[in-house]
Amino acid sequence: MRELQARLAQIGWFDAAPTGVYGPVTAKAVQGFQTKRGLPATGATDAVTWQRLLGMTTKPTREELLGKAVRKPAAKPDPRCMKGRVLCISKTTRTLSWMIDGRVLSTMDVRFGSQYTPTREGTFDVYWKSRDHVSTLYDTPMPYAMFFSGGQAVHYSADFAARGYNGASHGCVNVRDKKKIAALFDQVRNGDKVVIYW
Repeated sequence: MRELQARLAQIGWFDAAPTGVYGPVTAKAVQGFQTKRGLPATGATDAVTWQRLLGMTTKPTREELLGKAVRKPAAKPDPRCMKGRVLCISKTTRTLSWMIDGRVLSTMDVRFGSQYTPTREGTFDVYWKSRDHVSTLYDTPMPYAMFFSGGQAVHYSADFAARGYNGASHGCVNVRDKKKIAALFDQVRNGDKVVIYW
């Protein structure tokens, strides 16, 4: 059970320390994992779900099984991320990698919009930055916002920091590590590329 939870943590589906108990939190994490992969969303770990999870993760370390560390497999960058200055965002591993000419300078956890407010996929450019932005549509803070498609932006989310993957954005790419997004905001320039892919 701890191995299941640790493996789910590696790909961003389980935010708590492994407990060894298959309770509602674990069932919800499994269900979310199944839904994203087009599997029957039962919340139960059947053989197909387990094999898919094994193929996407690595054997948990002792520290991971105890909840002291999480080792996320690196997302293979999309080919569009290999040249220039790019915010390379993987929906599969739920990570953002800041890359320059194919070299990863920093990586951070991200979450996306719900099925009703999906985050767009494709290649975009940062067209506007707003350090202390507040959404006029939802009346919510969007610190360190870097807009790339209409009202969608990469920004810090206090809700993501507090609730993890139990919530979703309204289409933006949420970052939960405030220090990392603040540092990223200072490095990114208007015109830098944003690639969002599975």
